[in-house]
Amino acid sequence: MQPALNFPPELLLKAQAIRVVFLDVDGVLTDGGLYFSEHGETLKRFNTLDGHGLKLLQRAGITPVVITGRDSKALRLRLAALGIEHAHFGTEDKRPAAEVTLKALELDWPQAAAMGDDWPDLPMLTRCAFACAPANAQAEVLARAHYVTQHAGGHGAVRELCDLLLVASGRYANLLQEALR
Repeated sequence: MQPALNFPPELLLKAQAIRVVFLDVDGVLTDGGLYFSEHGETLKRFNTLDGHGLKLLQRAGITPVVITGRDSKALRLRLAALGIEHAHFGTEDKRPAAEVTLKALELDWPQAAAMGDDWPDLPMLTRCAFACAPANAQAEVLARAHYVTQHAGGHGAVRELCDLLLVASGRYANLLQEALR
C-alpha cells in the first residue's frame, strides 16, 4: 500500500538529517487557550493525533523535546503518558535549554527541528535546521518557518510535523505497514 502523504522533495531533503525536535506547548501542543478551574488549576486540551505522532517519532529514533515557559501537572502527566523524557518547564529563554539538551544527546543545531508559535520560540526556530510553525502562529514566526502546517496548534499541527519528519527519515512507510498488520 502506498502512503497517502506527499511532501515537496526540497522540504524532505531539508528535514532528512533531523534527530531531535524541540516543541513549544501553548499554541503548538495545545490550542493556546488557558483554562482555569474554580480552584485555580490550569487545564489543557491535547490532541491525540499529536500524541500518536510523537510516539511514532520516538520509534523512528527522533527525540521529541518539550521546552515551555509554563509548568502544569496536566502537561507533566501528558508527557509522561507519551514517554517524553526530555522537557524543560518554566523556561522563558528557550535557546539555552535547547543547547543543554543538544549537548546531552551529542547533537547540534543542524540535526534539530523546532516548532513554535510566538516570539519566545524564535531563538530556537532561527538556529535549527528545520523550523516549523502551526497555521495560527504569530506573523514573525510564520515568516521564518520552513514549513507552516495546515492545522492550527492543538489541532493536529504537531502530527503534521511528525509525519513530515517520518517521511523524510524514510521510516513512514514501514511504520504504516506495521500499523496495517
